[in-house]
Amino acid sequence: MSIPSIGLVILIGVVSTAVMDMWLLVLSRLGVPTTDWRLVGRWVGQMAQGRFAHASIAEAAPVRGEHPLGWLTHYGAGIAYAAVLVAFMGTDWASQPTIVPALVFGLVTVVVPLFVMQPAMGSGFAGSNTTAPVRSCVRTFANHAVFGAGLYVAAAGIAYF
Repeated sequence: MSIPSIGLVILIGVVSTAVMDMWLLVLSRLGVPTTDWRLVGRWVGQMAQGRFAHASIAEAAPVRGEHPLGWLTHYGAGIAYAAVLVAFMGTDWASQPTIVPALVFGLVTVVVPLFVMQPAMGSGFAGSNTTAPVRSCVRTFANHAVFGAGLYVAAAGIAYF
């Protein structure tokens, strides 16, 4: 991948993650619980201490700088996902994006929170340890569908200019 392609991927990843964050902000304002990036930072920070899974990440010892670490992890994941999509679809897709691959890929990314992050943070596989597992899964799918739409919007906006 060339230097301009790397910049393109980073921009697509940042913009698509920001689109998801706008969605999460709207949900939050409507009273819908959303991801606490501080807890994601705590989980990642605990990994440096050799702890990868928790009964409840909220009850784990706080980690210095966990809030910015959570946001950095969130945006780093968005950039990494954008890189995988562009690597899979090719830079031609990025210059003439179509929505279906972006939406499908966004939905595929739910594998990570449902089967890695949530179990490791104490919520169980697909949120099975939460008070409303189905609602948790639906929210996760919706959030990642919005991220997928964001991948398309970002690529289309960049291609336009």
